[in-house]
Amino acid sequence: MERHWVEETLHGNKQAFGHLVKRYMQRSYYVALGFVHNHEQALDISQEAFAKAYYSLNRFDLQKPFFPWLYRIVKNLSLNEIRNRKNRTAKLQNLAFLDFSHTVVEEDRPLEKEELKKEVWQAIDSLKPAEKEIILLREFQEYSYQEIAEMLEIPVGTVMSRLYTARKALKEQLKHKVADLI
Repeated sequence: MERHWVEETLHGNKQAFGHLVKRYMQRSYYVALGFVHNHEQALDISQEAFAKAYYSLNRFDLQKPFFPWLYRIVKNLSLNEIRNRKNRTAKLQNLAFLDFSHTVVEEDRPLEKEELKKEVWQAIDSLKPAEKEIILLREFQEYSYQEIAEMLEIPVGTVMSRLYTARKALKEQLKHKVADLI
């Protein structure tokens, strides 16, 4: 169906592109949010990604799925935003919706819980870009190995290897910090 929408868009039917936007807007937003950690910036990036996709659609390979191509656009825009951002710590304050630390710190210790969340995100941010990306895609956006391989245009084995390396690096960085907080 998406191939039909792309073809229709290429033939001048702007409403057909609206179907692609409707189908992938939320996914593109969450990709951007995973990189920039800011609601407003993620919205802007996802909207800009669709604009870029629309004007570049003639370069899209109709034999491939649309979302991996859109993902690369969102990723590149997100990385550009990060490079241009002066205050990297501000983004860590906008992660209230990602509350995964409850398994480590009890609910009645909110300050320690917030500190742990901050430490985890600082550790994620300090990973190599490929490691950070793979952690975000798998652990927070819950894409399958196959979906990640398609988005990044790498073999599934490479996805597994990068994920292993990223988890190991993250664990090493958090080893002492988490122990101090609990």
